[in-house]
Amino acid sequence: MKVMVSVKRVVDYNVRIQVKGDGSGVNLDGVKMSMNPFDEIAMEQAVQMKDAGTAEEVIAVTIGPAKAEEQLRSALAFGADRAIHVKTDEEIQPLTAARILAKLFEKEQPKVLLTGKQAIDDDANQTGQMTAALLDLPQATFASAIEFDGDKAKVTREVDSGLETIEVDLPAVITTDLRLNEPRYLKLPDIMKAKKKPIDAMSVEDLGIEEAVKLNVTKTAPPPEREPGVMVEDVNELVSKMKDKGLV
Repeated sequence: MKVMVSVKRVVDYNVRIQVKGDGSGVNLDGVKMSMNPFDEIAMEQAVQMKDAGTAEEVIAVTIGPAKAEEQLRSALAFGADRAIHVKTDEEIQPLTAARILAKLFEKEQPKVLLTGKQAIDDDANQTGQMTAALLDLPQATFASAIEFDGDKAKVTREVDSGLETIEVDLPAVITTDLRLNEPRYLKLPDIMKAKKKPIDAMSVEDLGIEEAVKLNVTKTAPPPEREPGVMVEDVNELVSKMKDKGLV
């Protein structure tokens, strides 16, 4: 089985985001960038599949600027066999990303496309679903457990009401949730080996992809400052203050 994994370069989750003074976006100057945490979970799942003998080859894919090679090298250090870098300096929105992944899927013909359920920079939660729709493939989103049996996958999904288990035919698109696994800590020897693994670089134009109509961000603003907490003497005072605020 061949597995393709999508990884995205995002601001590290430990970084405190700063909005530009003119509200035109987020300040990225000198900011630490990392692999999207949900994509790390997808990479860990793919490598575990390879370790278990379920997968024979793992391919990491990213779409982004030249610096996104750092995240591909991390994916290769996880255990991916090779990587594909679709280079672009333009902002890639979910539908365009889905079109690119669909084209690469058709080229590589993997049995499974794994993606994080969402990226922490836009929280869109759209790319995996759109890719499955473009390819007319089964999809299983928010996966917290995955079992493979021949040409089928049993996926436990995290849904609002609890857990849901479904079975999908392969090939399929699966998006990973937080509790699927805990990504491994990358060791120095693996990082060094990753430098020798191949990365196939190409452009969006090379794939003949038509860019989707862009959503225009009119303004970016930081969240409002939290009001200081208030100490209350008893439950009655608490209820009274909640009523004053229209909460009860």
